[in-house]
Amino acid sequence: MKKILIVEDEPDIQELICVYLRDAGYETATAGDGVEALSLFQAQRFDLVLLDVCLPKIDGFGVCEMIRRQSQVPVVMLTALDEEADQLRGFGLDIDDYVTKPFSMPVLLEKIRVILRRNKGAAERADCLCYRDLVVNPDTREALLEGQPLELTTREFELLRLFVASPGRVFTREMLLSRIWGYDSYVDERVVDSHIKNLRHKLKRDYIETVRGVGYRAAKEAG
Repeated sequence: MKKILIVEDEPDIQELICVYLRDAGYETATAGDGVEALSLFQAQRFDLVLLDVCLPKIDGFGVCEMIRRQSQVPVVMLTALDEEADQLRGFGLDIDDYVTKPFSMPVLLEKIRVILRRNKGAAERADCLCYRDLVVNPDTREALLEGQPLELTTREFELLRLFVASPGRVFTREMLLSRIWGYDSYVDERVVDSHIKNLRHKLKRDYIETVRGVGYRAAKEAG
């Protein structure tokens, strides 16, 4: 079931949207101000955010900017601000749609359906590597853990891509140095250990195993 975060400070509108979305088969969570919205977004995983612009504490533009620093989750802005400048500011933050109030709930539901379908289709078309709850996209050089982007250095990304592309295969430090760093520059093998340590810290998972006396691998998944 897709989960949608509704950020709206007007209780009547918030409740109306909740009822329609739940009747349409979506799970919902609600926030009445920008601070609460960001707190919920950090704590839970959402498939789409419905975001009012005129919010207490932090306005919708500020909320969207902070969301975009860590996620490409679809965002639909709901607002009474219909000036071109406001719309351009929203799209400049990579929102997916800008809906002005008053709006039609059936039309809003259709917009949500189309956006979620489009995102699913894009994910399916991408030539991604999947490992447990990791998705690594070599083309866009993005890595997602439980749907949230990982901030990786170039070396960390290449190491992760190499491991998840061949689960169970053991890579010696020499192999990793030659593939990631190349033969044309001298790098101490301890640099590999340092990068693996940093990568493990960012993953917060024991996905990269140490094979004592040999090297590293991503454990082959059962089944």
